Amino acid sequence: MNIRAALKDGLAQLREAHTPSFTLAAELLLLHVIGRDRAWLYAHPEDELSLEDAERYRQLLARRAAGEPTQHLTGKQEFWGLEFEVTPDVLIPRPETEHLIEVALDRLAVRELRAGRPQKTQGEGLRIADVGTGSGCIAIALAHELPAATIFATDISPAALAVARRNAARHKVLSRIHFIECNLLDALPPVGARHAVPLPPSGADHESPLLDLIVSNPPYIGQREAETLPREVREHEPASALFGGEEGYELYAALVTEAAALLAPGGLLVLELGHDSLPAVRPLFDTPAWTAVAVTNDLAGIPRVLAAQRQ
Repeated sequence: MNIRAALKDGLAQLREAHTPSFTLAAELLLLHVIGRDRAWLYAHPEDELSLEDAERYRQLLARRAAGEPTQHLTGKQEFWGLEFEVTPDVLIPRPETEHLIEVALDRLAVRELRAGRPQKTQGEGLRIADVGTGSGCIAIALAHELPAATIFATDISPAALAVARRNAARHKVLSRIHFIECNLLDALPPVGARHAVPLPPSGADHESPLLDLIVSNPPYIGQREAETLPREVREHEPASALFGGEEGYELYAALVTEAAALLAPGGLLVLELGHDSLPAVRPLFDTPAWTAVAVTNDLAGIPRVLAAQRQ
């Protein structure tokens, strides 16, 4: 069987199974099997597929048709122009989460402009926390963009943190990200308190540091919505990374409260939102602790990112 015939069979099988984005899935699985890029695939349609590769491709197609995500079958997903390892222990990075990075970087730049300070293009002196890091995609993207920043990445799942550490090592930023197993930010107590986690000190006696930026893509899907999710998501991605309570927005209140205690004056909180989270989340910022609250829509016009500044 040659490359063209194999791809044609793959497309037909996934189309018949009503697999979302079946063309892309068939291509990615074939590329994964033969270890080539898309340009090679279409330049060599007559090349023969070995019997071993043809059987491997057939098995992967069957698993995809049965609902396993393409990213779990290939073990990777691109985010922010970087390739990340993904496993069933972590949420698969989505393109819309890149808006979180964009807003965070923009708000940091605007903060320095308004204060009349030079731009910290390398992140000099910045302390950043990524809450619920999962695969580490957000923390690693920020480490890539701000190589002089100190970054903390938290997650409640030790399995997710293991994946995130491997991704950080792969992108050569492991030494600049401090991975911490905890719930939200509870391993980072308010400034002045002692802490058990061995973090780089900001002052004497290892007091907890003030943060300049907290970013998070928290679980925001409601349990009541579980049955409406695609089976790829419902059956194969970790529930702890998907569901934020019965309604989906329950975790935001604790996260906003903890962020207010840990951000320096002028520090920024940048949160990803679920498709219907904004009405429940926006009122959490109607306190004297917060200013400059703004919402950014994604490409589909859905309110996707909320950013606020600590007074």
